[in-house]
Amino acid sequence: MINKKVVDITVALKGVSDNMTFMFGGFGLSGIPENSIAELVKLNVKGLTCVSNNAGVDDFGLGLLLQQKQIKKMISSYVGENDEFERQMLSGELEVELIPQGTLAERCRAAQAGFPAFYTPAGYGTEVAEGKEVREFDGKMHVLEYAFKADYGFVKAWKGDTAGNLIFKGTARNFNPNICGAANITVAEVEELVPAGELDPNQIHIPGIFIQRIFQGAHYEKRIEQRTVRQRH
Repeated sequence: MINKKVVDITVALKGVSDNMTFMFGGFGLSGIPENSIAELVKLNVKGLTCVSNNAGVDDFGLGLLLQQKQIKKMISSYVGENDEFERQMLSGELEVELIPQGTLAERCRAAQAGFPAFYTPAGYGTEVAEGKEVREFDGKMHVLEYAFKADYGFVKAWKGDTAGNLIFKGTARNFNPNICGAANITVAEVEELVPAGELDPNQIHIPGIFIQRIFQGAHYEKRIEQRTVRQRH
């Protein structure tokens, strides 16, 4: 069996360079590849195009890359709680492509499945559809959307094995599965890495065929973007 395990994060991110396109799993602050993001900050790669649901918050997640002006363009569906993201977008420092969230997910999944493009009704008649091909199906207009083309995809799973098989937990099972295999190289970081054969095949969400490199991460903060609790009576 092919062993996808790499010795450390330095090897996991080998080959990344300026002006690349990266995809990041996670939803808000849930299930984001914290270790990979931190390493990209250290590497100080610039001119990045990043595909992600949003850009985290000012001092965490992709917000760390924004702070260092490493991101040239954000492709996302939500500005989120990131004031710096908003500031850079409104000032013109950051190029931003906002697209419907379902379209974002499907453009990832299309790349994963090898489909070059697809039609969707989402965004027809709005700015989202400007300059794009449209076509009618069953009396309804659809917009042509293209699959993403990315150099690296970074995902975070709860548990994985050395063959690259992954299990996600809770809300982390959002954009992460769609990004696996959607880029030229997918790097997976996991909370627990076990030998191949130890995972229950019925529990595996993503097979190792979609993963090129896997490592066990450390020091996960698992922040909550907006904590809401019930008031005591």
